[in-house]
Amino acid sequence: MKLLENKTAIVTGASRGIGEAIAVKLAEHGASVAFTYLSSDEKAKALEEKLAGFGVKAKAYKSNAAVYADCEIFVNDVVKEFGTVDICINNAGISKDNLLLRLTPEQWDEVININLKSVYNITKQVIRPMMKAKKGSIVNMSSIIGITGNAGQSSYAASKAGIIGFTKSIAHELGSRNIRCNAIAPGFIETDMTHYLKDGDTSKSFLDKIPLGRFGSAEEIANTTLFLASDMSSYITGQVISACGGLNI
Repeated sequence: MKLLENKTAIVTGASRGIGEAIAVKLAEHGASVAFTYLSSDEKAKALEEKLAGFGVKAKAYKSNAAVYADCEIFVNDVVKEFGTVDICINNAGISKDNLLLRLTPEQWDEVININLKSVYNITKQVIRPMMKAKKGSIVNMSSIIGITGNAGQSSYAASKAGIIGFTKSIAHELGSRNIRCNAIAPGFIETDMTHYLKDGDTSKSFLDKIPLGRFGSAEEIANTTLFLASDMSSYITGQVISACGGLNI
């Protein structure tokens, strides 16, 4: 059964890792997908073709979610091209890990802009078509680090904690318009951004803290996203789902 038939979804930062897995999962369930990327034109084109292979409309946009004007142009183009926006997945993110003593103002600003400001930028644009349609699901990618904090990750933790506060506020603001807003807090997920997790003793120290005894996969985060994007979660809003193998208990 396809859960997202005739829906249009936006996914930011989708050319690799969790974002790519989410885009594929949504397309697999019948959603047309417009996604943003910044780095590789080649990877974006390949993903566009992969998504279209599910029989849905798919389009890649080279757009920086951290830049407000880019987001305005991007969402306007999506509405013109696809007709509306039913689902928005705010996934774009980076980390610039460093102890606070060594963390530069430039590093701090870059992480906050890409991880947190981007969520404001995109959400502010997508709520217009959603309010017109009187429905919509917004899913913001936070992190377990935004809940627990972690040494050397103050900027990343602050940005991801900010996403949680933003998510709850938007759920309050837009619930009466039948627009839901939830967050996912992934734990340690195997992607090219977290390759260091599998290195030697580091790997064991992380695994020892996870009740399920393993790292998560991008596919598992995509499945959680599918649930929140679909009508299966129609009575869920303002929530943070920790997909972390029990790391937070």
